[in-house]
Amino acid sequence: MLEVKHLSRKYGHLVAVDDVSFSINKGEIVGLLGHNGAGKTTIMKMISGYLEANKGTVTVDRINLEANPKTIQKQLGYLPENLPVYPEMTVADYLDYAADLKGLKHNVKKVEIKRVVKATDLSHKLLAPIATLSRGLKQRVGVAQAILGHPKLLILDEPTNGLDPEQTQQMRALIRDIAKDATVILSTHIMQEVEALCSRVLIVHGGKLALDAELDTLRQSNHLLLETSLALSDLEQVTKLPQVVGLDRLEAGKVGHRYRIECRPDSDQPALSAQVAQFIASQNAQLYLLQPELRDLETLFKQVSTGAMTHQEVCDAAA
Repeated sequence: MLEVKHLSRKYGHLVAVDDVSFSINKGEIVGLLGHNGAGKTTIMKMISGYLEANKGTVTVDRINLEANPKTIQKQLGYLPENLPVYPEMTVADYLDYAADLKGLKHNVKKVEIKRVVKATDLSHKLLAPIATLSRGLKQRVGVAQAILGHPKLLILDEPTNGLDPEQTQQMRALIRDIAKDATVILSTHIMQEVEALCSRVLIVHGGKLALDAELDTLRQSNHLLLETSLALSDLEQVTKLPQVVGLDRLEAGKVGHRYRIECRPDSDQPALSAQVAQFIASQNAQLYLLQPELRDLETLFKQVSTGAMTHQEVCDAAA
């Protein structure tokens, strides 16, 4: 649905975005991550048509952005980090103005405004000047304008910024609902948002695309966590299993001894887990925990975005 090829942007001698390419299908919610200054905001601005690329192309539903900017922008919803709201306007007037900008007219405009007001829970603030709203309410106004017109491509920069926990849950549900018929790019510094919403992540570092991977793949590791009543000396048989590389003892668990089993990269972890469980049962011992060890996304983000781990190293570790 969205295809970005060899996108580059310079500011004088500074290369803000350097030869970035990726594609996103309809129905995907993809996290765009990177430290401040990494280039992610510039990428979002170029995809939206707000900023011209020095090189590269952007296509949405096979329509070229450079050749048909207005056509694509009518299908686009964009929430930038700096909210595009006018403080002197009421919420109702602002949404009416935003609908006009998107080319919505007559009854279609009325229906759409009612829909986004309900979706963002703004009905009780329609006549309030935007200047009087809290940060969280202003954020909801920004999201409301972004989803006007059922956009096919939705770009959200920190969409839950300023929202309380209940509003955050509502926003997540709204984004999931939108993604049924659209492509969503979500930029955030909150890793919980990425884990809750995204199926895939793009990590930008120094203007380059440092990582493009499925979230499930990223979180996988070649380790199993085991907690049992057996002491280390009693687990010698486990270390002899063909798929086991090594066994390390960790700090004691809540009720037993805790271990990390290192598996071979090509191992069948469910089958190996069954073998380990059978062995412990054969020793008449207690099995308290046996599960794959998942890698922490925040740690992975730090490793990739600082250059401590390359794309290939991440993929190799998850293989």
